[in-house]
Amino acid sequence: MVLSMTGYGRAEQERSGRDITVEIKSVNSRYFEYTSRMPRSFAFLDDKLKKLVNATISRGKTELALTVVNIGAPEASISVNLDLAKGYLDAIGEMSSALGVENDVTAGTLTRFSDIFTTRKAETDEEQLWADVKAVAEAAVENFVAMRAAEGEKLRADILSRLVYLEQAVGEIEQTSAERVQKYTEKLYAKLKALLEDTNIDEARILTEAAIFADKTAVDEETVRLRSHIRQYRDILEKNEPVGRKLDFLTQELNRETNTIGSKAQELAITRMVVDMKAEIEKIREQIQNIE
Repeated sequence: MVLSMTGYGRAEQERSGRDITVEIKSVNSRYFEYTSRMPRSFAFLDDKLKKLVNATISRGKTELALTVVNIGAPEASISVNLDLAKGYLDAIGEMSSALGVENDVTAGTLTRFSDIFTTRKAETDEEQLWADVKAVAEAAVENFVAMRAAEGEKLRADILSRLVYLEQAVGEIEQTSAERVQKYTEKLYAKLKALLEDTNIDEARILTEAAIFADKTAVDEETVRLRSHIRQYRDILEKNEPVGRKLDFLTQELNRETNTIGSKAQELAITRMVVDMKAEIEKIREQIQNIE
């Protein structure tokens, strides 16, 4: 299964009194790159989430976002130091009497003295929290991979169609190449006849020249290798593993053999086919940059 490196996945679940949301998105990269966004209090989960994602994704610049909202229990408890509050109240009353001013203290007034209150963060069962976040993250990864697979299938279909074109072009080059020696022989014969003005032309010499020409311009080895590379390409596209790097290397080989044919070509028809093949190979190269 071919996977695209571009994808998005999201999952949201209510678990253990928390509304948990995990979003994952990725773009192309030569390697696996991971970044995350989450509340600081959940940072201890980051390394676990990275390993969970990396177990499924081998390439791509990946970003994970985690949101956790408590809906079944308060995040913190607040207690009041009544003795200290009474101390403030008595002190304000004493000040009011001493200065002869109105004592208009209310409960709201006392809230200005922050040391009266103590805030205690609710205890978190880290193991339970991780179990809940992991379940949601796994669902997000599943959706994420499904999108990558759908995009990957489109890339695979496009590449396969271009491989068909390359294979047909190789066949045409083989046919044109086979005909070129006969054309060269006939052309050489006619040229010698015109130069020597004699019908007694050394046939052996012409055959020798034709053989030398055929050897210099032969593209049989290149076309055989191209067919082999195309078969390999198709086989790799069927593998259920990351194949981007293998295809990248094989694309370079396709380009190398095509360039060699172009440098040997003595026929305009072959030169034109080589140009078209190189354009198709470049399109394939662009597509595999998106493949994991």
